[in-house]
Amino acid sequence: MSDMRLLYHLWLSPFSRKVRLVLGEKGLDTTLKVEKVWERRDAFLALNPTGEVPVLVEDDGMVLADSRAIAEYLDEAHPEPPLIGRSPTIRAETRRLTAWFDQKFHSEVTDNLVNEKIMKRFLGLGEPNSAAIRAGNQNIHYHLDYIGYLTGRRRWLAGDELTLADLTAAAHLSCVDYLGDVPWEDHPAAKDWYAKIKSRPSFRPLLGDHIPGAPPPKHYADLDF
Repeated sequence: MSDMRLLYHLWLSPFSRKVRLVLGEKGLDTTLKVEKVWERRDAFLALNPTGEVPVLVEDDGMVLADSRAIAEYLDEAHPEPPLIGRSPTIRAETRRLTAWFDQKFHSEVTDNLVNEKIMKRFLGLGEPNSAAIRAGNQNIHYHLDYIGYLTGRRRWLAGDELTLADLTAAAHLSCVDYLGDVPWEDHPAAKDWYAKIKSRPSFRPLLGDHIPGAPPPKHYADLDF
């Protein structure tokens, strides 16, 4: 077994990106391996029967699946800096907002934009659904307003310190931003918050991602937008 932790991921999987950000914030060296989940490889299904990324293989061979389980594990195994929060109240708020972006934002925005525009092409599922794309473009405004509302009252989404809530929201938004579909100019408060996260060292590898045949817009990797 390799003596290096290994993360099976996909470029525009927000759940993979969230785990990459957690690993980065914790300063944990990790080898990345792109897993083309649509190929449904037997060896990968043996690691995670759902056939989904991310999957983290620790250097001792332990296998972890599901981004929430991986993030919680990493926060307990490597407590500094704490990303779930230092108090029960902050931990509850971090988990609430993490679920908000992983469930609500994902179903209302990420699914409608990233899956329709990019994943369908890789999966050979036909043309993008224009009604879904329209819905995603409408729904994102509500979520960016909410980020603005939260950051107007706190330094970060869940409180005064950066938490998994920020990393989760940024992971989802970074996927949509790769398509150039985030209306940043209409939401200056959300843009300021995102710029703060985008400039962190943990974010740099995400900004270097390039999907074959689908280059990102110019502002994607620009720290000053």
